[in-house]
Amino acid sequence: MAVSIDYVTRETASNLWRNRLMTVAAVMTVAVSLSLAGAALLLRQGVARATVKWQHGVNVLVFLDPGISSQQQDSVQQQLTALPYVRTCLYRSQQYDFNEARQLLPPDESQALTVATMPSSLRCALNDPREAQAVFQEFNGRPGVQAVSHQPQSVRNMETVVGIVKWVFLAVAGILLLSASVLILNTIRLAIFARRREVSVMKLVGATNWFIRVPFMCEGLVQGVLGAAVAAGAVVLLHFLLDHFATGSPSSVLYQMRMPDSQVVVTNLLVVVVGIVVGTAGSAFAIRRFLEA
Repeated sequence: MAVSIDYVTRETASNLWRNRLMTVAAVMTVAVSLSLAGAALLLRQGVARATVKWQHGVNVLVFLDPGISSQQQDSVQQQLTALPYVRTCLYRSQQYDFNEARQLLPPDESQALTVATMPSSLRCALNDPREAQAVFQEFNGRPGVQAVSHQPQSVRNMETVVGIVKWVFLAVAGILLLSASVLILNTIRLAIFARRREVSVMKLVGATNWFIRVPFMCEGLVQGVLGAAVAAGAVVLLHFLLDHFATGSPSSVLYQMRMPDSQVVVTNLLVVVVGIVVGTAGSAFAIRRFLEA
C-alpha cells in the first residue's frame, strides 16, 4: 500500500492537533534543551577565537611609571626585545592608554583619570605565550615599571569559567533532550492508543507497517524541527547580544569573542539536526514497540 503525501500531511496535522498540549510541551522542552546546547557551543567557539587572537597578539603588558625618563623607557624596551622569546614590543603613550581606559572603564571611574597620572605601556607579543610568566617574574617591580599584566592568565581563567558553564549547559541540555524524547514518545503512544482500532483495521486490510508508521514519525519530526527552530532563534539572539556588548575596545575579551555569521549558521545547522534526530528517534521507538506488540 503506497504512502501518499496528502495522506501523511493530513494524518500528521490531525495527530498534532488532537494532542496539542503534549505537542506544545514536547516542542518547548526540545527548544529549551537545544538552546542550552547551542549556547554552550557558541560560547566555546567564542572563547577559542579569543584565545587564538590573544596568542597571536599582545601577551604581556608592561606598564611604565608616569614619571619615567626616556632613558629608562628605552632601557626597559631594549631589555624586553633582547629576550629570545619576545617577538615584538610596541610602545603606547600615556595619551593612548588614557583614551583606551576611558573606553573600557565605567564613566564614574574614567572621570577620575588624567593623562598625567596614566602610565604608558609596552605591549609585547611572544613567540610562545607560555613564556609570559617569565617576563612577569623578570620585569615586575623593576625601576620605572609600575606593573606587568600577564594577560594570558585572564584568558585561561575565562576558559576555565566558560568550560564549567559549557559542561553545565550540556549536562542540563542532555537531561532535557532525554525528557523531550520521552515526551515525544508518550505523545506518539497516546496518538496510537487513541486510534488503535483504526490502526488494527488498517493492518487487517493489508496496510504495511511503514504505511502506519510514517504519519507518526512525521509528527515527531515536526515537533523536533519546531523546537530546533526556536533554539536556533535563541542562538542568533545570543550572537546578536555578544556583538552588541562587544562594541568597545578591540583589546577587550568580548570583542575578541566575536564570531562570523558562518559559525553561527553551522551551530544552528547542528541544532536543527539534533532536533530532527530527537523527534524522529522518539517517535520511531514508540511506533516500533506498538507494531511489534
